[in-house]
Amino acid sequence: MSNFPPKQGLYDPAFEHDACGVSFVVDIKGRKSHDIVKLGIGALCNMEHRGATGSEANTGDGAGVLIQMPDRFMRSVAGVDLPEIGSYGAGICFLPQNSVDADSAKAAFACLAIEENLTVLGWRDVPTDPSMIGPSA
Repeated sequence: MSNFPPKQGLYDPAFEHDACGVSFVVDIKGRKSHDIVKLGIGALCNMEHRGATGSEANTGDGAGVLIQMPDRFMRSVAGVDLPEIGSYGAGICFLPQNSVDADSAKAAFACLAIEENLTVLGWRDVPTDPSMIGPSA
């Protein structure tokens, strides 16, 4: 017997699966705190199997922490004027490495944003450190 709702519309319980390596650390009153972030990172580090690690201990498909929008940080790195807190969002796009293809992808994203009545305020290259990833990554 399944605990999932019956198939309806675009939903099909056949696509349900268990998540592996999930933890939650929250402040029940919604208070922002660096301690909560540190506890969340500690939870990630203490999970032996997270991010679908394979035969290489340093290669996986990712693990992360979901936090409230860090407005002060965003204002310090955005490179553009941001509207008031709560009036903007941020996302990550994995773009092609070829600059022409990357520009084309950005243009396509901007068109989708316009269709959704949104405005792309800017783009930022996020600093990365690939020194620890395995060869298959």
